[in-house]
Amino acid sequence: MNTSYAVDIEQLLEDGHVIRIKPEGYSMYPFFVPGRDAAIIEKVSTDTLKKGDVALYRRDGSILVLHRICRITQKGFYMVGDNQSVIEGPLRPDQIRGKMVAFERKGRRPVSVGQMRYRILSGIWLRLLPVRPIFWKISAFIKKKV
Repeated sequence: MNTSYAVDIEQLLEDGHVIRIKPEGYSMYPFFVPGRDAAIIEKVSTDTLKKGDVALYRRDGSILVLHRICRITQKGFYMVGDNQSVIEGPLRPDQIRGKMVAFERKGRRPVSVGQMRYRILSGIWLRLLPVRPIFWKISAFIKKKV
C-alpha cells in the first residue's frame, strides 16, 4: 500500500510527531480499505518491532509502503501486504520509518492495534499467508456465482 503526501511525513515522524495517513491501494485489504480507513503511525525503535506489526518503510530510492512484518531475521525485516502473498525483504532497520499504533474506520474513533480482537484476526490472517491465493480463487468463484 503506497502513500503519497505533499508534507514530509518522514520528517514529522523523525521529529516525534504521531501522524495520521490514508494509505492508497489495495495491498492491505481487507484490513484497510483505501479512501475509507486511516493509519495512526509513530516512530519506534526497530528493536521493539515484532512479527505481525504494521510498519511504514521506504523502499530503496522509491516510495513509502505500509505493510505487515511477516518475519524478522538477522538479515532484516520481511514484509507482506495483507492482500498479497509475495514477501518483500530483507529490509534494513534504517528503511523503517514508523509503526502503526492505531487505525480509524470510516472516520470513527481510533482503535489500538493492541486490542485483542485485532491482534487475533491479524495473527490468523498472517498465518494463512501460504494459502491466501486459494482464498482469493474461492472468493472470485463465489462472486461470479452470486
